[in-house]
This record gives sequence, C-alpha cells and structure tokens, in this order.
Amino acid sequence: MKKVLKIIGIILLIIIVLIILLIKILSKIPSVPDDYVKKVQTGGDIEAKYLAIGGYEVEHLESVTFSSLEKFEVYYPKNIDEMGKVPVVIFLNGTGTPATKYPALQKHLASWGFITIANEESNSFYGEGVELSIRYLQLVDVYESNDDESPLKGHIDFDNIGVTGHSQGGIGVINGITIHPHSDMIKAAVLLSSTETDMAKAFLWDSDSSLIKANSLMISSTGATDSNISPLDSMKKTYDNISNDVTKVLARRNDCDHGEMLYYADGYVTAWFMWQLQNDGEASKAFIGENPELLNNKLYQDQIINLGN
Repeated sequence: MKKVLKIIGIILLIIIVLIILLIKILSKIPSVPDDYVKKVQTGGDIEAKYLAIGGYEVEHLESVTFSSLEKFEVYYPKNIDEMGKVPVVIFLNGTGTPATKYPALQKHLASWGFITIANEESNSFYGEGVELSIRYLQLVDVYESNDDESPLKGHIDFDNIGVTGHSQGGIGVINGITIHPHSDMIKAAVLLSSTETDMAKAFLWDSDSSLIKANSLMISSTGATDSNISPLDSMKKTYDNISNDVTKVLARRNDCDHGEMLYYADGYVTAWFMWQLQNDGEASKAFIGENPELLNNKLYQDQIINLGN
C-alpha cells in the first residue's frame, strides 16, 4: 500500500511540474505574431499601406515602476534626435495580455514615427495606465541628469497623444480618456473588441462613454466570442453615447474573432493615429472624403462614420 501511495505521489508531482512548465511556456507565447503584417489579409490599398512596416528603424527601452503596471515598455524611432516632437500612443492590456506578449504591435506603430508606451498591468479597466503613462512621460521630459538622460527628453509631443486598448483594455480606454486628471490630454482613441456590456458590468468594469471627448475608433469582429464580449447592439449603444460633436467610427471585421482583433485591424488603427496625431492626408482617406475606404472594404461590415464638428 505504501508503495502504491508513493507511486501516486510521484505521478502527482510529475503532473504538477508539467503543469507549471506548461504555464511558463504559454506565458511566453506572444499574443501577436512577429510577422503578422505579412499574414493579415487586407481589403484596400490604404489598409495595406499602413499595415506594412513604416520607414523608421525602432529602438526600445524599459523602466521599472513601483505600481501595478510593473514596468513601462517603450518603443520609439531610432533617429528620434533628428525628429523634433514625436506623437505618443499608449497601450492598455486585454485580460491576460501584458505588453510582453505584443511587442510586434508597439514596434510596428513606432516604425511609423510614434513613441509607444505599454506596461504589464493585469487590471486595465480603470484606465490608470493612461494616467501613469502620461505622468511618466512628463517626468522623462523634465529629467535633467546628463548621466542618465532619456532619449525621449525634449521629443514628446504632449499635444498629440493617443490611446488604444483591446478587450478589458477598451474599457480602460474609456476611463483613461474621461475620469483621470490628465484625460483631456488624449486626442484620439481606439477600442478593439470592447464595449459597455452587461458582462463588463458584472466584472465591475464601470465606464461612461457619454463623457468621451477624444475622437474614437471602435472595431470588433463578427466572431462567436466577440458576439458575447463585444456584440453589435452594445457597440452601437456605446457609439451612440458618444457625442455627435466627436469624430467617431464603428466597424466589425468578418474574418477573425476576439483574440485576433488585437492585431487584425492594425492597418486601420495605424491609419487612424497617422490621421489624428500626424495629420496624414493619405491615412485620412480611410475614414473621410467622398469614398472612405473603410466603408467599401469587404473584410468589414456594419460600418458607421460620424465626422463630428
């Protein structure tokens, strides 16, 4: 009997070790493939242009923070010293998806001439990541030590800051651009596969989209998971809550589901920020003009565009 119990104990120990190893392996698997820009299908020339890698080589830095964010992960153009002021995009995490699982997204946007900043926060719904990221950048901009001066110093464009969030991070975007002390500094926002649903309320992820003043792009998918997490009727309610004085866009992609939405819409996410934060006229044609590309892209449906005032 003792021998049997010993064998059972060894087997259980092996199982526990294997589970721990599996968790470690899964934690290191990226949520965004490094080569997604080559694999994601596009349905228009503008989407294809801005899904491709931009013209800037990219550098990376990390900074530990004594908060739930754990650390800031920043990507920026390598020749930032020659660029003057550079616009910023803040990333907010979906559930179980810290910044270490999507560096390809940050690198891609930085290659188009942005400073991108993300973190390791687990509970992003409150939008604190937006506030703390702005405070961090403000400290970087005034830090005067010649021995340890950030390459970002003097190059942060505080007049052109955007924020993007997937899933739970989309609720964080709403809160980040409405209820925090520096919320009014956010010029443009993106919500991916996220909306104010009964599910979100059950998790106590409260938000009020009627307070949104930043121009906002909302994209979800028609997949089965998003039909529960970000259903069309809830998307429309959130969209309608946003004042018509605000430029706002809604669409659903029809060839993917919830997890893939983190990067499947990246062509238009990049175009959105290029238009909103860099005043790129070519990028704007995805959303405005006589024939906006997004309205005619067969990979998308349920498109609505309101250009505000």
